[in-house]
Amino acid sequence: MAAPGQPLPALQAQIVRDEVRGLGPLVALGRGLRVAEAAGAEWAFVCAVDMPFLTPELIDDLARRAVSLGADVVVPWDGHDHYLAAVYRTGLADTVDTVLAAGERAMHALVNSVDAQRVVVSDSRPLTNVNSPTELWSLLQPSR
Repeated sequence: MAAPGQPLPALQAQIVRDEVRGLGPLVALGRGLRVAEAAGAEWAFVCAVDMPFLTPELIDDLARRAVSLGADVVVPWDGHDHYLAAVYRTGLADTVDTVLAAGERAMHALVNSVDAQRVVVSDSRPLTNVNSPTELWSLLQPSR
């Protein structure tokens, strides 16, 4: 998912753009899940683009749990929910539309309305959001 007009590098992926800029991640989630379901996927890993320490091991663990538990959403938890580093059942697109039609815009409104499983994550570094080059640089420095 990308904003309208957002510049992106060449990617070997299908790019789906928001119809309207600034409506938030829940609207984008619904569109992305619908596209993933139409492509035949049962599950989608959804993450923010500002998580440089995200690991394939965490993604694989969440995906395994989604399949084994049969939950609609599997969310990592390290003291708070990480909705933008979670596995979602693609069939939730209609539920997203219902939540939006009720006037909700927050991700927790969707997650709290379906079968969601929270997975306690002891190492939260892969879930770290980085919002500037300075912040990334400080996180890469050895701790003293």
